[in-house]
Amino acid sequence: MTLVNDPPLFYRLHVFLCTNRRPDGHPRGSCAATGSERLRDYLKARAKELGLGDVRVNSAGCLDRCELGPVLVIYPEGVWYGFRTTDDLDEILETHLRQGGRVPRLMLRPDSVPVTPAPAKA
Repeated sequence: MTLVNDPPLFYRLHVFLCTNRRPDGHPRGSCAATGSERLRDYLKARAKELGLGDVRVNSAGCLDRCELGPVLVIYPEGVWYGFRTTDDLDEILETHLRQGGRVPRLMLRPDSVPVTPAPAKA
């Protein structure tokens, strides 16, 4: 909720991308182990290339959704995404950060659980 005396937002959108690293083999995994640092660097560079000066991309410590990682959250909306590739991030950049829409296939919900791969066919 914005109050009458609140200052204007410094950034229109603030993206927090988890780059937390746990020891290899940790049962919960970690976003850094799934490539989040490289993907963060990509997202920051692309946002800058696209001229999104009103969007800030930051690293975050653990966002406590490790099993779904890598993950990011966009404020002020509080929309969460799980992603794997630069193509996923390009879709989030264009659809959410530029156009104000959503990318339903990548959105995380409070009850989201990790997707387990289908068993290999014999």
